[in-house]
Amino acid sequence: METYIFAAVAALIALTAHEYCHGYAAYRLGDPTARNMGRLTLNPIRHIDPIGALCMVLFHFGWAKPVPIDPRYFKNPKRGFAITALMGPLCNLCLSFLSAGGYLLARALILRALMNGSLTGGLAFTVCENALLFLFVFHSVNLGLAIFNLIPIPPLDGSRLLSVILPERLYFSLMRYERYIYFGLLGWLFIGDFLYDFLLRISLIAESSVLASVLKLLSLSELLGGAMEHISNAMLWIWQRIPFLA
Repeated sequence: METYIFAAVAALIALTAHEYCHGYAAYRLGDPTARNMGRLTLNPIRHIDPIGALCMVLFHFGWAKPVPIDPRYFKNPKRGFAITALMGPLCNLCLSFLSAGGYLLARALILRALMNGSLTGGLAFTVCENALLFLFVFHSVNLGLAIFNLIPIPPLDGSRLLSVILPERLYFSLMRYERYIYFGLLGWLFIGDFLYDFLLRISLIAESSVLASVLKLLSLSELLGGAMEHISNAMLWIWQRIPFLA
């Protein structure tokens, strides 16, 4: 139960920071749309998408209501659009990296307190244990949000970067189907996991490492989970170069 509560709190913070950074970047580049619509705020109610927030709690990846951006205000619309799209995931990557360091620091301090006898149990130990759990969940939620939103599929932030890569006509033709692609993404996230688990119960598939690996393409959460594990390990490895945190 504590994990889901911490995940909900972490999701509120991560999604709010994510969307605020989109709006702030756009504002600094000359676009006042987010500010004029009340989205340049740290109030989570202004940013939360119910389905996206639920996915954050259940899977550690999801989305919020997109901040409105008008590229016509930018001196260089394509570059400005790309910068504002990147700022949300970049904010979450920074929060994930910092919370990884905070987790290792808190763990080191708790272990030292246990060894010297200043922390023996009771309420203080429970508070420390929950603090460690929250830092770990906060790290995972922010990392999942960053990686998920960099997927180049509408309406995620990665699709906004396609405006820099693709010809303008092709990009806007793709974005016409944003709503349908959105529901396809939901299907991939929810139904894909079910199909993956169901097919993996077939002995012929389960006993073949090749088939099992190919089958992972059905499960978006499996694909993202693998990417999260590698990046998380890299972040922890960087922090562990500090002797006290090793």
